[in-house]
Amino acid sequence: MEIRNLGRSGLKISAVSYGNWLTHGSQVEEDAAVACVQRALEEGITTFDTADVYANTAAETVLGKALAGERREGLEIFTKVFWPTGPGKHNDHGLSRKHIMESIDASLRRLGTDYVDLYQAHRYDHETPLEETMEAFADVVRSGKALYIGVSEWRAEEIRAAHALARELRIPLISNQPQYNLLWRVIEAEVVPTCEELGLGQIVWSPIAQGVLTGKYRPGQPHPEGSRATDTKGGDQMISRWLKDDVLTRVEQLAPLADQAGLSLAQLAVAWTLQNPNVSSAIIGASRPDQVTENVKAAGVRLDADLMTAIDEIVDPIVERDPAKTQSPRRSEFAGR
Repeated sequence: MEIRNLGRSGLKISAVSYGNWLTHGSQVEEDAAVACVQRALEEGITTFDTADVYANTAAETVLGKALAGERREGLEIFTKVFWPTGPGKHNDHGLSRKHIMESIDASLRRLGTDYVDLYQAHRYDHETPLEETMEAFADVVRSGKALYIGVSEWRAEEIRAAHALARELRIPLISNQPQYNLLWRVIEAEVVPTCEELGLGQIVWSPIAQGVLTGKYRPGQPHPEGSRATDTKGGDQMISRWLKDDVLTRVEQLAPLADQAGLSLAQLAVAWTLQNPNVSSAIIGASRPDQVTENVKAAGVRLDADLMTAIDEIVDPIVERDPAKTQSPRRSEFAGR
Protein backbone atom coordinates (compact mmCIF):
# COMPACT_ATOMS: atom_id res chain seq x y z
CA MET A 1 0.00 0.00 0.00
CA GLU A 2 1.30 3.41 -0.94
CA ILE A 3 1.37 5.92 1.94
CA ARG A 4 0.95 9.63 1.24
CA ASN A 5 0.84 12.86 3.20
CA LEU A 6 -2.59 14.44 3.46
CA GLY A 7 -1.97 17.71 1.63
CA ARG A 8 1.02 19.52 3.07
CA SER A 9 0.26 18.30 6.59
CA GLY A 10 2.38 15.79 8.44
CA LEU A 11 -0.51 13.30 8.62
CA LYS A 12 0.23 10.20 6.56
CA ILE A 13 -2.64 8.15 5.17
CA SER A 14 -3.10 5.19 2.85
CA ALA A 15 -3.48 6.14 -0.83
CA VAL A 16 -6.57 3.93 -0.93
CA SER A 17 -8.89 4.50 2.02
CA TYR A 18 -11.97 2.56 3.03
CA GLY A 19 -15.38 4.24 3.30
CA ASN A 20 -18.74 2.87 4.43
CA TRP A 21 -21.19 5.36 2.98
CA LEU A 22 -23.77 3.16 1.23
CA THR A 23 -22.85 -0.19 2.72
CA HIS A 24 -22.44 -0.56 6.47
CA GLY A 25 -25.68 -0.44 8.37
CA SER A 26 -27.76 -0.47 5.19
CA GLN A 27 -26.75 -2.47 2.09
CA VAL A 28 -24.80 -5.28 3.78
CA GLU A 29 -25.14 -7.26 6.99
CA GLU A 30 -22.83 -6.46 9.89
CA ASP A 31 -20.78 -9.66 9.51
CA ALA A 32 -20.07 -8.84 5.88
CA ALA A 33 -19.16 -5.27 6.76
CA VAL A 34 -16.71 -6.44 9.42
CA ALA A 35 -15.19 -8.89 6.92
CA CYS A 36 -14.65 -6.04 4.45
CA VAL A 37 -12.92 -3.91 7.08
CA GLN A 38 -10.73 -6.86 8.07
CA ARG A 39 -9.74 -7.37 4.43
CA ALA A 40 -8.96 -3.66 4.12
CA LEU A 41 -6.60 -3.93 7.09
CA GLU A 42 -4.97 -7.04 5.60
CA GLU A 43 -4.42 -5.19 2.33
CA GLY A 44 -2.61 -2.34 4.09
CA ILE A 45 -5.41 0.21 4.30
CA THR A 46 -5.03 2.27 7.47
CA THR A 47 -7.44 5.12 6.67
CA PHE A 48 -11.18 4.69 7.32
CA ASP A 49 -13.81 7.28 6.43
CA THR A 50 -17.39 7.48 7.67
CA ALA A 51 -20.00 10.07 8.73
CA ASP A 52 -22.70 10.38 11.36
CA VAL A 53 -25.40 10.55 8.67
CA TYR A 54 -24.45 7.27 6.97
CA ALA A 55 -27.28 4.83 7.67
CA ASN A 56 -28.47 7.39 10.22
CA THR A 57 -25.50 6.78 12.57
CA ALA A 58 -25.41 2.97 12.14
CA ALA A 59 -22.35 3.09 9.86
CA GLU A 60 -20.21 4.69 12.56
CA THR A 61 -21.30 2.02 15.03
CA VAL A 62 -20.45 -0.81 12.64
CA LEU A 63 -17.06 0.70 11.83
CA GLY A 64 -16.29 1.11 15.51
CA LYS A 65 -17.05 -2.55 16.15
CA ALA A 66 -15.02 -3.65 13.12
CA LEU A 67 -11.94 -1.72 14.28
CA ALA A 68 -12.21 -2.68 17.95
CA GLY A 69 -9.00 -4.26 19.18
CA GLU A 70 -6.84 -2.70 16.48
CA ARG A 71 -3.90 -0.52 17.54
CA ARG A 72 -5.46 2.95 17.50
CA GLU A 73 -2.20 4.74 16.72
CA GLY A 74 -1.89 2.68 13.54
CA LEU A 75 -5.22 3.89 12.15
CA GLU A 76 -6.54 7.14 10.70
CA ILE A 77 -10.26 7.43 11.44
CA PHE A 78 -12.26 10.17 9.73
CA THR A 79 -15.86 11.21 10.25
CA LYS A 80 -18.12 14.15 9.33
CA VAL A 81 -20.86 16.43 10.58
CA PHE A 82 -23.62 18.45 8.86
CA TRP A 83 -26.54 16.34 7.62
CA PRO A 84 -29.60 15.51 9.78
CA THR A 85 -29.39 12.57 12.15
CA GLY A 86 -31.90 11.18 14.61
CA PRO A 87 -35.31 12.85 14.38
CA GLY A 88 -33.92 15.70 12.27
CA LYS A 89 -35.17 18.55 14.46
CA HIS A 90 -34.09 22.15 13.91
CA ASN A 91 -30.73 21.81 15.71
CA ASP A 92 -30.02 18.26 14.50
CA HIS A 93 -28.17 19.42 11.40
CA GLY A 94 -25.87 22.11 10.04
CA LEU A 95 -22.63 23.52 11.41
CA SER A 96 -23.81 25.49 14.41
CA ARG A 97 -21.70 25.30 17.55
CA LYS A 98 -24.48 23.34 19.24
CA HIS A 99 -24.67 20.71 16.52
CA ILE A 100 -20.90 20.33 16.15
CA MET A 101 -20.23 19.95 19.88
CA GLU A 102 -23.03 17.44 20.36
CA SER A 103 -22.18 15.53 17.19
CA ILE A 104 -18.49 14.99 17.89
CA ASP A 105 -19.28 13.40 21.25
CA ALA A 106 -21.92 11.15 19.71
CA SER A 107 -19.59 10.10 16.89
CA LEU A 108 -16.79 9.24 19.30
CA ARG A 109 -19.16 7.07 21.36
CA ARG A 110 -20.31 5.18 18.28
CA LEU A 111 -16.78 4.75 16.94
CA GLY A 112 -15.46 3.62 20.31
CA THR A 113 -12.52 6.01 20.29
CA ASP A 114 -11.36 9.05 22.25
CA TYR A 115 -10.55 11.05 19.13
CA VAL A 116 -10.82 11.09 15.36
CA ASP A 117 -7.85 11.94 13.22
CA LEU A 118 -9.91 14.13 10.88
CA TYR A 119 -13.27 15.81 11.57
CA GLN A 120 -14.92 17.13 8.41
CA ALA A 121 -17.67 19.63 7.64
CA HIS A 122 -19.83 17.47 5.38
CA ARG A 123 -21.19 20.48 3.46
CA TYR A 124 -21.01 24.26 3.76
CA ASP A 125 -23.66 25.77 6.06
CA HIS A 126 -25.19 28.89 4.50
CA GLU A 127 -27.21 29.59 7.65
CA THR A 128 -24.46 29.65 10.28
CA PRO A 129 -21.68 32.28 10.37
CA LEU A 130 -18.44 30.67 9.23
CA GLU A 131 -16.72 32.22 12.26
CA GLU A 132 -19.03 30.27 14.59
CA THR A 133 -18.34 27.03 12.75
CA MET A 134 -14.57 27.44 12.74
CA GLU A 135 -14.46 28.50 16.39
CA ALA A 136 -16.41 25.37 17.30
CA PHE A 137 -14.00 23.23 15.27
CA ALA A 138 -11.10 24.96 17.03
CA ASP A 139 -12.54 23.93 20.39
CA VAL A 140 -12.97 20.35 19.16
CA VAL A 141 -9.29 20.27 18.19
CA ARG A 142 -8.08 21.90 21.41
CA SER A 143 -10.11 19.45 23.47
CA GLY A 144 -8.25 16.59 21.77
CA LYS A 145 -11.39 15.14 20.20
CA ALA A 146 -10.05 15.69 16.65
CA LEU A 147 -6.48 16.13 15.47
CA TYR A 148 -7.19 17.82 12.13
CA ILE A 149 -10.10 19.52 10.40
CA GLY A 150 -11.36 19.06 6.84
CA VAL A 151 -14.30 19.98 4.63
CA SER A 152 -16.33 18.09 2.05
CA GLU A 153 -17.82 19.39 -1.18
CA TRP A 154 -16.93 23.03 -0.44
CA ARG A 155 -16.38 25.53 -3.23
CA ALA A 156 -13.04 27.26 -3.74
CA GLU A 157 -14.10 30.56 -2.19
CA GLU A 158 -15.59 28.77 0.83
CA ILE A 159 -12.38 26.80 1.35
CA ARG A 160 -10.29 29.97 1.10
CA ALA A 161 -12.40 31.78 3.71
CA ALA A 162 -12.29 28.81 6.09
CA HIS A 163 -8.54 28.45 5.65
CA ALA A 164 -7.99 32.10 6.57
CA LEU A 165 -9.99 31.66 9.78
CA ALA A 166 -8.20 28.39 10.56
CA ARG A 167 -4.87 30.21 10.34
CA GLU A 168 -6.12 32.91 12.71
CA LEU A 169 -7.37 30.26 15.14
CA ARG A 170 -4.18 28.22 14.72
CA ILE A 171 -5.93 24.96 13.85
CA PRO A 172 -4.98 22.57 11.02
CA LEU A 173 -7.47 22.66 8.14
CA ILE A 174 -5.82 20.16 5.82
CA SER A 175 -8.29 18.54 3.43
CA ASN A 176 -11.31 18.58 1.18
CA GLN A 177 -13.44 15.53 0.37
CA PRO A 178 -15.06 15.95 -3.07
CA GLN A 179 -16.55 13.60 -5.58
CA TYR A 180 -13.93 13.02 -8.27
CA ASN A 181 -13.47 10.45 -11.02
CA LEU A 182 -12.97 10.03 -14.75
CA LEU A 183 -16.48 11.29 -15.44
CA TRP A 184 -16.90 13.94 -12.71
CA ARG A 185 -14.13 16.56 -12.71
CA VAL A 186 -15.86 19.66 -11.37
CA ILE A 187 -13.06 20.34 -8.86
CA GLU A 188 -10.32 20.68 -11.45
CA ALA A 189 -10.91 24.28 -12.54
CA GLU A 190 -11.16 26.05 -9.17
CA VAL A 191 -11.05 23.79 -6.12
CA VAL A 192 -7.84 21.92 -6.95
CA PRO A 193 -5.76 25.05 -7.71
CA THR A 194 -7.02 26.69 -4.52
CA CYS A 195 -6.21 23.63 -2.42
CA GLU A 196 -2.76 23.31 -3.99
CA GLU A 197 -2.06 26.92 -3.10
CA LEU A 198 -3.27 26.52 0.49
CA GLY A 199 -1.79 23.08 1.11
CA LEU A 200 -5.01 21.06 1.36
CA GLY A 201 -5.19 17.55 -0.06
CA GLN A 202 -8.18 15.86 -1.68
CA ILE A 203 -9.66 12.70 -0.16
CA VAL A 204 -11.94 11.81 -3.04
CA TRP A 205 -15.11 9.76 -2.98
CA SER A 206 -16.71 7.76 -5.79
CA PRO A 207 -13.51 7.11 -7.80
CA ILE A 208 -15.36 4.38 -9.74
CA ALA A 209 -18.55 6.47 -10.19
CA GLN A 210 -20.74 4.36 -7.92
CA GLY A 211 -19.58 1.24 -9.75
CA VAL A 212 -20.25 2.43 -13.31
CA LEU A 213 -16.51 2.48 -14.05
CA THR A 214 -16.24 -1.23 -13.23
CA GLY A 215 -17.95 -2.03 -16.54
CA LYS A 216 -20.64 -4.20 -14.96
CA TYR A 217 -23.44 -1.99 -16.29
CA ARG A 218 -23.96 -2.54 -20.01
CA PRO A 219 -25.81 -0.30 -22.47
CA GLY A 220 -29.27 -1.60 -23.26
CA GLN A 221 -29.02 -4.39 -20.68
CA PRO A 222 -30.86 -4.91 -17.36
CA HIS A 223 -28.91 -3.89 -14.29
CA PRO A 224 -27.27 -6.79 -12.42
CA GLU A 225 -29.29 -8.10 -9.48
CA GLY A 226 -27.92 -6.97 -6.15
CA SER A 227 -25.99 -4.08 -7.70
CA ARG A 228 -26.16 -0.49 -6.49
CA ALA A 229 -28.52 0.34 -9.34
CA THR A 230 -31.10 -2.00 -7.81
CA ASP A 231 -30.63 -0.78 -4.22
CA THR A 232 -33.81 1.02 -3.15
CA LYS A 233 -32.22 2.33 0.08
CA GLY A 234 -30.52 5.19 -1.75
CA GLY A 235 -27.88 3.62 -3.96
CA ASP A 236 -30.10 3.63 -7.03
CA GLN A 237 -30.68 7.36 -6.76
CA MET A 238 -26.97 8.18 -6.55
CA ILE A 239 -25.96 6.05 -9.53
CA SER A 240 -28.88 6.94 -11.80
CA ARG A 241 -27.18 9.89 -13.50
CA TRP A 242 -24.49 7.59 -14.90
CA LEU A 243 -26.81 4.89 -16.23
CA LYS A 244 -27.23 6.34 -19.70
CA ASP A 245 -26.33 4.44 -22.83
CA ASP A 246 -23.89 7.08 -24.07
CA VAL A 247 -21.98 6.91 -20.77
CA LEU A 248 -22.03 3.11 -20.57
CA THR A 249 -20.92 2.79 -24.20
CA ARG A 250 -17.86 4.95 -23.58
CA VAL A 251 -17.03 3.04 -20.41
CA GLU A 252 -17.02 -0.13 -22.49
CA GLN A 253 -14.53 1.55 -24.84
CA LEU A 254 -12.13 1.96 -21.90
CA ALA A 255 -11.84 -1.82 -21.47
CA PRO A 256 -9.08 -2.32 -24.08
CA LEU A 257 -7.05 0.44 -22.44
CA ALA A 258 -7.38 -1.27 -19.06
CA ASP A 259 -6.28 -4.55 -20.65
CA GLN A 260 -3.30 -2.76 -22.20
CA ALA A 261 -2.28 -1.55 -18.73
CA GLY A 262 -2.84 -4.97 -17.17
CA LEU A 263 -5.63 -3.60 -14.97
CA SER A 264 -9.32 -4.15 -14.47
CA LEU A 265 -11.59 -1.24 -15.35
CA ALA A 266 -12.08 -0.48 -11.65
CA GLN A 267 -8.33 -0.47 -11.05
CA LEU A 268 -7.82 1.81 -14.05
CA ALA A 269 -10.39 4.26 -12.66
CA VAL A 270 -8.84 4.34 -9.19
CA ALA A 271 -5.30 4.64 -10.59
CA TRP A 272 -6.41 7.53 -12.84
CA THR A 273 -7.87 9.33 -9.83
CA LEU A 274 -4.75 8.83 -7.72
CA GLN A 275 -2.61 10.26 -10.51
CA ASN A 276 -3.92 13.77 -9.85
CA PRO A 277 -1.09 15.27 -7.74
CA ASN A 278 -3.55 16.99 -5.37
CA VAL A 279 -5.33 13.71 -4.56
CA SER A 280 -4.01 12.27 -1.31
CA SER A 281 -6.37 9.29 -1.12
CA ALA A 282 -9.24 7.67 -3.00
CA ILE A 283 -12.07 6.21 -0.93
CA ILE A 284 -13.35 2.80 -1.93
CA GLY A 285 -16.39 1.00 -0.56
CA ALA A 286 -17.23 -2.67 -0.71
CA SER A 287 -19.98 -5.15 -0.02
CA ARG A 288 -17.60 -8.12 -0.36
CA PRO A 289 -13.96 -8.55 0.74
CA ASP A 290 -12.83 -9.49 -2.79
CA GLN A 291 -13.87 -6.03 -3.99
CA VAL A 292 -11.41 -4.51 -1.52
CA THR A 293 -8.60 -6.74 -2.78
CA GLU A 294 -9.44 -5.84 -6.37
CA ASN A 295 -9.39 -2.08 -5.87
CA VAL A 296 -6.29 -1.76 -3.68
CA LYS A 297 -4.20 -3.06 -6.56
CA ALA A 298 -4.48 0.42 -8.07
CA ALA A 299 -2.28 1.86 -5.31
CA GLY A 300 1.14 2.78 -6.63
CA VAL A 301 0.18 2.25 -10.30
CA ARG A 302 1.39 4.95 -12.71
CA LEU A 303 -0.40 5.35 -16.01
CA ASP A 304 1.78 6.65 -18.84
CA ALA A 305 1.01 9.89 -20.67
CA ASP A 306 -0.21 8.20 -23.85
CA LEU A 307 -2.68 6.10 -21.89
CA MET A 308 -3.96 9.15 -20.00
CA THR A 309 -4.49 10.92 -23.34
CA ALA A 310 -6.32 7.94 -24.80
CA ILE A 311 -8.62 7.81 -21.76
CA ASP A 312 -9.45 11.49 -22.12
CA GLU A 313 -10.22 11.12 -25.81
CA ILE A 314 -12.82 8.45 -25.05
CA VAL A 315 -14.61 10.08 -22.12
CA ASP A 316 -14.27 13.77 -22.98
CA PRO A 317 -17.79 14.19 -24.47
CA ILE A 318 -19.46 12.90 -21.30
CA VAL A 319 -17.23 14.47 -18.61
CA GLU A 320 -18.88 16.95 -16.22
CA ARG A 321 -16.53 19.89 -15.54
CA ASP A 322 -18.82 22.73 -14.44
CA PRO A 323 -17.40 24.05 -11.11
CA ALA A 324 -20.88 25.30 -10.18
CA LYS A 325 -21.86 21.65 -9.66
CA THR A 326 -19.97 21.81 -6.35
CA GLN A 327 -22.63 23.23 -4.08
CA SER A 328 -24.15 22.78 -0.65
CA PRO A 329 -27.89 22.78 0.06
CA ARG A 330 -29.70 25.29 2.20
CA ARG A 331 -30.84 23.66 5.41
CA SER A 332 -34.44 24.46 4.48
CA GLU A 333 -34.03 22.07 1.53
CA PHE A 334 -33.73 19.06 3.83
CA ALA A 335 -35.41 20.26 7.05
CA GLY A 336 -37.39 17.47 8.64
CA ARG A 337 -35.56 14.79 6.66
